[in-house]
Amino acid sequence: MAMPKDKGIKKVVIIGSGGIRIGQAAEFDYSGSQALKAMREEHVETVLVNPNVATIQTSHDLADKVYLEPVTPEFMEKVIRKERPDGIILGFGGQTALNTGVALSKKGVLKKYGVRVLGTSVKAIMRTEDREEFKEAVVEAGASVAPSISCLNMDDAKAAARKIGYPVMVRPAYILGGLGSGAAWNEDELASIVRKGLRHSMIGQVLIEEYLHHWKEVEYEVMRDSNDNCITVCNMENFDPMGVHTGDSIVVAP
Repeated sequence: MAMPKDKGIKKVVIIGSGGIRIGQAAEFDYSGSQALKAMREEHVETVLVNPNVATIQTSHDLADKVYLEPVTPEFMEKVIRKERPDGIILGFGGQTALNTGVALSKKGVLKKYGVRVLGTSVKAIMRTEDREEFKEAVVEAGASVAPSISCLNMDDAKAAARKIGYPVMVRPAYILGGLGSGAAWNEDELASIVRKGLRHSMIGQVLIEEYLHHWKEVEYEVMRDSNDNCITVCNMENFDPMGVHTGDSIVVAP
């Protein structure tokens, strides 16, 4: 059953992904284009912010207005101040859009201009991007997770690695495409990776967890709405074990 249209939404800003690269690839470009088409079908005015000129998404055939500006909180605030949209969509621009949306919320920009976040809320984004909060959410759901400890500095990271035992995986929070992450087999490698991870993380946080190398990797993609309706889009088995990046391997579905 289709959800009733919110008649209070007349104009929406959609944040694009910018340049296509590993970790923020063509699927966001495609999904953003579909979002623009869906808004047009509902007669909602769309404002797209995306500096990537080499994409159909920035064509005026899709969006009513296009800003070829950097996807940063500073530029986004200028667009919001000028356009005064009713809503903003953060979920179709990859990590860049998510981080920008969180920053706009924390700075009070969205509240200041009365802009509603449509789709995935900022609270949900923060819970999934913060490594510690995400781990807690998974545990609350009754699923198992690898032993891990979130850290905000080098000393805590070294202590966490000693407690868990090498090798460990270092995962920074709020990062694009695994930037700053890696496996450490000793303290020297750990120090090098953690130093980069803390620098790249938007909140200066890294998660130190047991490295599950050579485990079988099976992925499920599931969509779920606020009414708890779920659909499994697909399930995939990675040809290579964990430790080999999917981009360097292949997957078999189902």
